[in-house]
Amino acid sequence: MVETNMTTHDREIEIKALLTKQKATAFREAYLDLHVYEQAQIFVDLDKTQRARLYRYLTPEEVGDMFNAIEEEPQDVVGYFKEMPLKYAGEVIYEMYTDNAVDILAYADPQDLNEYLHHVPQEAANEIREMLHYEDKTAGAIMSTEYVAITANQTVRSALQVVKKEALDAETIYYIYVIEDENKLQGVLTLRDLLTNDDDVLISDLMNTPVMSVRVDEDQAEVAQTIRDYNFLALPVTDFDDTLIGIINVDDIIDVIDEESAEDYSGFAGVDVENTPANPFRAAWSRLPWSLGLLILGLATAVVIEHYQALIQDDSTLIIFIAMIMGAAGNAGTQSLAVAARRLTNKEDESESFGKLILAEVWAGLLVGLASGLVFALIAGWWQHNYLLGLVLGLALMLSIATANLLGCLVPWGLDRIGIDSSVVPGALIATVSDVSSVILYFGLVQVFLRWMV
Repeated sequence: MVETNMTTHDREIEIKALLTKQKATAFREAYLDLHVYEQAQIFVDLDKTQRARLYRYLTPEEVGDMFNAIEEEPQDVVGYFKEMPLKYAGEVIYEMYTDNAVDILAYADPQDLNEYLHHVPQEAANEIREMLHYEDKTAGAIMSTEYVAITANQTVRSALQVVKKEALDAETIYYIYVIEDENKLQGVLTLRDLLTNDDDVLISDLMNTPVMSVRVDEDQAEVAQTIRDYNFLALPVTDFDDTLIGIINVDDIIDVIDEESAEDYSGFAGVDVENTPANPFRAAWSRLPWSLGLLILGLATAVVIEHYQALIQDDSTLIIFIAMIMGAAGNAGTQSLAVAARRLTNKEDESESFGKLILAEVWAGLLVGLASGLVFALIAGWWQHNYLLGLVLGLALMLSIATANLLGCLVPWGLDRIGIDSSVVPGALIATVSDVSSVILYFGLVQVFLRWMV
């Protein structure tokens, strides 16, 4: 047995040594004593020779269980199947949960896919092929077909026998789904319901109806929202005829939430945070488009400042405060963008008009700008011994922040209206646009009040 006080690193060293020495029995004992998550972490660090020996020492079922826990990108994991004998690869795929296998096989070459599935039992192979046709990021793409189903005319005793029979293959046994002719979803009950009722009670008297389910083409983000709202452990998936075709487990939803969050971070930062190349040249190339685009857009700020060059030459102190106003406006716009993008992706608030959010953000900008502008006006006025200049600066700051808040709402809203995901708007874009608007407001106000400032 592996000692419990050993670190994962120590275990990895031990297991690699056992593979190198080809100690099959000792390797199996040490490796299989680990949690499947730890097995997967160690597996991806093995070299090709070590992995080849692992395939010889472990059964397809043991490798399939471990593959269910691998967190590497599916396009990387699919390469491991090419290292295995075809029959062995097919057996591993069969032992995996269908949804996990489909996620990986979606990246397999068509020829390799056919060869793998040739060694998978026909029914399971047909399920995999069918699930591969579902659109990405939908309920069908993340569902599992391993669930427990019974009929309404069964008794509790009969239902428990079904649960015992299906328990090893099902992803979850906590929810038991009640179906009628042609697999139509009729009701649902929990394992607790079965365990706390008499053996002779009919399922029809226990089941809960109607059943909350999702359609196979529903967006995965909507599914995640439903599971989060109702605290479900799993949710049934039906086709357009209300036929039960699969379930989505909470562990799949955790992956979805992680994926959606990564996409939001990527959009907000303007860079793919999930795919950061180790090669600095590739990393630079992936970030270059947004950087150049924002640089070109930022030239508009330079053009505006050049337009007011004569004004700056008359009073060079005006240039001192531009960076402060631009920075405050950029920060405000980015904050507003985050709030607006979150609201647009949160369907809980569909009943509340987005117009109210825009109005609230403008008012928030005015209030924050008023407080910040007052402080800024007093400091600038005392510093430059010109409180009228301080008043102009404070007013410019207040209007710049309010305008930035408005832009932070309108840009994602406009993209959402034309069908573009609002989460792809990087904060730097709003900050750059806010820079332009704040410079225009600043110098515009200075021109208006110029006659009293000199």
